[in-house]
Amino acid sequence: MRTVRTGPAIGLIAQLVLLGVLAGSVGLGVAGWLAGVAWGVATYVILARGLARSGADRLGPADRVTLTRATLVGGVTALVADAFYRSVSVPTLVTLAGVALILDAVDGWVARRTETVSGLGALFDMEVDAFLILVLSVYAARTVGGWVIAIGAARYAFGLAGRLLPWMHASLPTRDWRKVVAATQGIVLAVVATDALPSTAAVVALAAALALLAESFGRDVWWLWRRQGQRNRRITGRAPVGRIEHVGRLEHVGREIVEPARIAVPAVEVGAHGQDVD
Repeated sequence: MRTVRTGPAIGLIAQLVLLGVLAGSVGLGVAGWLAGVAWGVATYVILARGLARSGADRLGPADRVTLTRATLVGGVTALVADAFYRSVSVPTLVTLAGVALILDAVDGWVARRTETVSGLGALFDMEVDAFLILVLSVYAARTVGGWVIAIGAARYAFGLAGRLLPWMHASLPTRDWRKVVAATQGIVLAVVATDALPSTAAVVALAAALALLAESFGRDVWWLWRRQGQRNRRITGRAPVGRIEHVGRLEHVGREIVEPARIAVPAVEVGAHGQDVD
């Protein structure tokens, strides 16, 4: 029997309700409806598939908080899309974005408090954060310039690089500074969205935020590059040559597995740097 997962469906309904409230209060055009509904449907599909793959039949407490944030992000997305065709309510846009940013600190706390930390929840949280920053950077680009979209696109460019370059597709160590930088992007973009800063101050603040982001991503790329270099040296490193009898067992050199019984060579060079040869 197919398991019914109501969490994603409730999220989609909540998204439609929020869009209806925005339409009835501050107004929502066709572009806003299309963008908001598209985000709601995408969230539903991705979250439903994630639950199915993880084998879970319901969302955890922290996931529900993240889903609430995703719904608010859908409202921000709708207003930003409308902003290219009509005037929108800036206080409403900033309020939705601000609450979503505040709740970013809540879902992690709830996950730890309830001991419901999961890979799906972490990924869901990260994607909601990334999309909110992208949408806010697109909104800021209307007045500051297209260069600011680099703030929102950085996360996706890094992910694409990880797919194209195997050495970048590795787990990074936890670093609190990375979280600080990510929070800074959202705060700066939300403040700029209020239109309260003079144009020069807005440009300086966004440039500083982008510089911090570049430093953070640059440090991660450098760490991954060095890690790859160290791995290559472990694999290709040389030690004094020693003879190993081939008795049909598997020998592990780094991550490569070779079966000596099928290779007709009289001797094998053992790599250095602590490689195990069983």
